[in-house]
Amino acid sequence: MANHKSAIKRIRQTERRRQRNQHARSGMRTQIKKFLESLESGDAAAAQKEFRLTERTLRRAATNGLIPKKRADRRVSALAKNLNALGQ
Repeated sequence: MANHKSAIKRIRQTERRRQRNQHARSGMRTQIKKFLESLESGDAAAAQKEFRLTERTLRRAATNGLIPKKRADRRVSALAKNLNALGQ
């Protein structure tokens, strides 16, 4: 356990950030799963709606530093490919 006042504060801050990041990461993964489920159902309108929400979630995660920007770009691109394949 930390002995210095600043180290104790740092532990508290780190724990709060870890929980916030964990919550955001979980929500991001859940949104991706919802999109993939809507793709599998074959409903193009529902898939388009879920894609917009998923893209927004991924971009926000990148903006907040949860994931790297290029990873978000790659994921959005791959999901868009899947969506376009459904439309054809």
